Amino acid sequence: MKHKKRKNIFVYTVLIIMAFIMVLPFIWTILTAFKTQSEALQVPPQILPSSWSLRNFKAVMEVLPFGKFFVNTFLMILFRVLGSVFFSALAGYAFARLVFPGKNVLFAIILLQMMVPGQIFILPQYMIVSKLAWLNSIKALVLPGIVSTFGTFLMRQFFMGLPRDLEEAAVLDGCSIWKTFWKIMLPLTKPGLVSVGIFTALFAWKDLLWPLIVNMSIDKMTLSTGLVNLMGQYSVDYPQLMAGSLIAILPMLILFLFFQKQFVEGIATSGTKG
Repeated sequence: MKHKKRKNIFVYTVLIIMAFIMVLPFIWTILTAFKTQSEALQVPPQILPSSWSLRNFKAVMEVLPFGKFFVNTFLMILFRVLGSVFFSALAGYAFARLVFPGKNVLFAIILLQMMVPGQIFILPQYMIVSKLAWLNSIKALVLPGIVSTFGTFLMRQFFMGLPRDLEEAAVLDGCSIWKTFWKIMLPLTKPGLVSVGIFTALFAWKDLLWPLIVNMSIDKMTLSTGLVNLMGQYSVDYPQLMAGSLIAILPMLILFLFFQKQFVEGIATSGTKG
């Protein structure tokens, strides 16, 4: 009994230390956002700011149009989430439940995309957007994220975990494939839909490279690309950069707090197999 108790104490101690190491950069970001530039660059580092002032938050709001950044980011996330959830549900159901020629080959091709670095697709995606004359627009931000390989795989796992008796009963009642999917199967995968939506929103929120490539106008930039403007060529005002980062982090933090249960459930059940 004592041995088990000591083992638990050791495990919890290690977990607490690791959790603190993971949270430390976020804590340092918060503290730096309230410091002056001299305090942020001080050696040895100064832990707490000399005065807790909102001057950095006010300054960064005056320098950058955060209102437009939030609107652009919100629209990008909204359309990406709607498209990703819809198409992932359709494709996931097809690969999990329907029988058609080449199903396994097509699914293998989809999985192959998860194993290839996403940077490989940047050039062809940019050429498509350029040919469509969508540069410097919200449509350019939405296009690459409207379908999700990970979302397709996740929804397939959810549909495979549902009993086939439901479909058989629906067929006996005269339901078509679409009606079976829309009325019976889809409502039972709500945790999966929420998970795909949350993951898509998180990936879109922190996406930097693609918005930086297709949108050069500051009026069409997202939060991630807008923060890049706080980094000068020769110097960086770290307190203002940290203040801007906190402003950008807060909406996603609030989203996670509200959907924490669905987020964890989606991860835990993504490996379910029927």
